[in-house]
Amino acid sequence: MPKNNARITAGDYTSLGATLNDDGVNFAIFSAHAERVELCLFSEDGKSEIERIELPEYTNEVWHGFVPALKAGTLYGYRVHGPYEPAKGHRFNANKLLVDPYAREIVGDIEWGQPHFGYGLDSEDKDLSFDETDSAPVMPKARIIDPKEYDWAGDIKPGISWSKTIFYETHVKGFTQLFSELPEEVRGTFEGLGHRQIVDYFKSLGISSVELLPIHWFPDDAHLLDNGLKNFWGYNTLGFFAAAPRYYGPRGLAGFRDMVRAFHDGGIEVILDVVYNHTAEGNELGPTLSFKGIDNFSYYRTMPDEARYYINDTGTGNTVNTSHPRVLQLITDSLRYWAQEMHVDGFRFDLGTVLGREPEGFDQRGGFFDAVGQDPVLSRLKLVGEPWDIGPGGYQVGGFPPGWAEWNDKYRDTVREYWKNEDGTAPEFASRLLGSADIYDQRGRRPWSSVNFVTAHDGFTLHDLVSYNDKHNDANGEDNKDGHDHNRSFNYGAEGPTDNQDIIAVRERQKRNFLLTLLFSHGTPMLLAGDEFGRSQMGNNNGYCQDNELSWVHWDNLPESTHVLREFTREVISLRQNHSILRRDSWHDGTVVTWYNPDGSERGGEQWADARSRTMALRLSRDDSDEEGWKDVLILFNPHDAAVPFVLPQANGKWTAVLTTTDPDVKEQQLDANEYVVSDRSVVLLRSD
Repeated sequence: MPKNNARITAGDYTSLGATLNDDGVNFAIFSAHAERVELCLFSEDGKSEIERIELPEYTNEVWHGFVPALKAGTLYGYRVHGPYEPAKGHRFNANKLLVDPYAREIVGDIEWGQPHFGYGLDSEDKDLSFDETDSAPVMPKARIIDPKEYDWAGDIKPGISWSKTIFYETHVKGFTQLFSELPEEVRGTFEGLGHRQIVDYFKSLGISSVELLPIHWFPDDAHLLDNGLKNFWGYNTLGFFAAAPRYYGPRGLAGFRDMVRAFHDGGIEVILDVVYNHTAEGNELGPTLSFKGIDNFSYYRTMPDEARYYINDTGTGNTVNTSHPRVLQLITDSLRYWAQEMHVDGFRFDLGTVLGREPEGFDQRGGFFDAVGQDPVLSRLKLVGEPWDIGPGGYQVGGFPPGWAEWNDKYRDTVREYWKNEDGTAPEFASRLLGSADIYDQRGRRPWSSVNFVTAHDGFTLHDLVSYNDKHNDANGEDNKDGHDHNRSFNYGAEGPTDNQDIIAVRERQKRNFLLTLLFSHGTPMLLAGDEFGRSQMGNNNGYCQDNELSWVHWDNLPESTHVLREFTREVISLRQNHSILRRDSWHDGTVVTWYNPDGSERGGEQWADARSRTMALRLSRDDSDEEGWKDVLILFNPHDAAVPFVLPQANGKWTAVLTTTDPDVKEQQLDANEYVVSDRSVVLLRSD
């Protein structure tokens, strides 16, 4: 390959990535241990390497150079020279074309084979061997973009308060692929998700914030492709600045911005699920695609005494080294890019505990949290952590610093067990319902810090939670060994679909119980896409590789029960949003919380200690006239399989039954008696006049 260094100048080391201006493009890439770096330019189709230019300058561990006359659309990659010494953590191999970590757009797919590996796959020494096969012909390429091509004029972020936030977790393709009212060319794309029909649907539900499963660039794993499957969820990122082209519509990358603008116009936030804890390069036997070949020892956490091997706190083979300042910069630069250039409103951090890890373990005062907390852009976004990983001390629910919300799996597990009528669940159910103050009422944190959910992408859908005792993941090709085994689910007498009307009725009531509990709990609720009308994955609780109708949301020819459930969901969301007593912003707002027994007496230590005492009533009351909506509500919970009469406490006026999960068609009814019979497995909401 001819090398051309005549037309490159020193450039700027402070702007990492490929930065376009009127005169050309500045290239800058961090590598602390490289010996030299070559910039490779490619033909428009990406198949031919047409020029190789050595970056001439090295400043503060950044290799850099400026190439005049280059334009937007140019395809490029890097070859990085340095020691191939796996025992010391170095895996440089200039035969491997590498994707720029700061690439704003990545085109092409990985055509898996020997060229992607820095070692010989058939070698007895495995990763200690060295492979000279050129990977450029079968590697994706970075493409230079012009950030000024899109006009954001008039776009206004909704700025929804945490107390009114309702997350809706969904997937770009999965949500839109079967939506028949969309034009075919935009189904499965960013443009499809931002289509008016979809935005109007979200608005009609009343949700505030759409949370998208990963949209950063990721490959399909070789073993999945070999089995006729794909990486559907996308939790295997390679490009932290690049959107996945698999979700492009006719307008390409601009379609993502169109989608964000459409949601903002509808008053809806866009939250990205991001994966900075690991990359698609795997462990020592994984491919060399980017970071591993640029500076493996800096980008990844390696074993202290055996740098050949990786610390695997993620369970995916590698762990990103957020203790390194340049790696930390990469992550924060990526976050700011998506917030400032792509206008997203917040992030949910997959395996977020990893980001707070320092060499001595998790530290809520660690570099990542400090960097985000003081950043004038990032600190103002919605930040949600998944507070666990598989490393030592990895379970950190409640351990994130102030300003962060967290996925609260204790909420999920407790609510599931309570509605299964498990003994001893009432005390914790009460705590979870009121925002998990035992976990979050510290250092000024608010109830919204607890992101409450009953279901998520990982696990059963709501319909399957009440339809299956066991997972059914055979389609994944792993002998049903993947996915969670302890689902806290119950099928009520039949495994999966049934014609038994009694079983169907119980299942529908339990769905309503879960939804009402979730949306009337203090904290931030999160709905899984399709749960509002009872979507099923036929018992598969790990659809990560099912890019097909098993995981896609179905919209047509749905049974009547799905329409009933959707209308119930809309009503419950509306009640939550219109009555602040159901979504408290503070534990110290003057609200009086009282728990009652079915006989009308206040619940005391004896009842809380009784493992079988689970039927109870929650009263919330306050006098603050400045708050929205009702001032006195009573919620009756009965998880038993038999009806229970409740003696109602004294109220200033008469109690009115607003809704019941037994019959969602029943409208408000003022009660004359001081007793109310709560049907089996149901909830009743009452308000006083």
